[in-house]
Amino acid sequence: MRGKGVKSFFKKVYLYRAFLVMLLPAVAYTLIFSYYPMTGIVLAFKKYNYAGGIWGSPWNGLENFRFFFTSGQAGLVTKNTVLYNVVFIVLNAVVQIAVAVLLTELTSKAYRKITQSLMFLPYFISWVIVGIMAFNIFSSDYGFMNNIIQALGGEKILFYTTPQVWPFIIVFFNLWKNIGYGSVMYLAAIMGIDTSVYEAATIDGANVFQRIFRVTIPMIMPTTIILLLLSVGGIFKGNFDLFYNLVGTNGLLYNYTDVIDTLTFRALISSNNFGMASAIGLYQSVLCFVTVVVVNKLVSLYDKDYALF
Repeated sequence: MRGKGVKSFFKKVYLYRAFLVMLLPAVAYTLIFSYYPMTGIVLAFKKYNYAGGIWGSPWNGLENFRFFFTSGQAGLVTKNTVLYNVVFIVLNAVVQIAVAVLLTELTSKAYRKITQSLMFLPYFISWVIVGIMAFNIFSSDYGFMNNIIQALGGEKILFYTTPQVWPFIIVFFNLWKNIGYGSVMYLAAIMGIDTSVYEAATIDGANVFQRIFRVTIPMIMPTTIILLLLSVGGIFKGNFDLFYNLVGTNGLLYNYTDVIDTLTFRALISSNNFGMASAIGLYQSVLCFVTVVVVNKLVSLYDKDYALF
């Protein structure tokens, strides 16, 4: 039986040889750029030095993890990372779905295309440019916001020394930049709904709001859950470009804006501690993996068709 199975396997390989050859570049790319770099995990358990390199550096066990967890910042940056990402995921999903639904309800195709293009434009703007825009808006000396406040007779607000306002600023810019791209995903899902369902709902007397909440939202729920599951996979990873370009190295804002990625970057730049950076990266990856597995299990308990695996 075993010999027959092996013979059948090689027969199939020969039969589908053309397809397998076509698949080789994708497999090679995945192995080289996705799996081979994972061997660098060993750095999390080593005291890296340039002379020894990755494999020749001495082992130091869990010392890199101990340094991170005893730094006094591990709990803060983990909490900030999770809270920011939860707000990003929930708020982005709600607003993007709302925008996609509103776009489908527009009767003018020209206005719909112009609106969609304008909302999609911020996605292509670099976070470096967004950081400059934010500085020109909130600067205490010549910022656009303070100019308006002073023109109306108010006192200027020192945004860059007021950390409490930055969670709102960061959430706003993240939403503004991603609303167009995210709404396209949901818009595609809505366009895939059979128009006969809407026709039947209209014949039954459903108004526009009933069609949205009784037809559109339930029909795009599988897409919504899959996108949310994919987003949850990075819940312990901060958007480094977003936080670093908006906040920079302003230590006054760290308690409200510091995330795991920015803390790792500063530690790496100041001390060149590659082992600690790798340890934090492994810490993030394990937490993300566990989160995906747990959330996927909860979703499968609700409806197996909505689960990723």
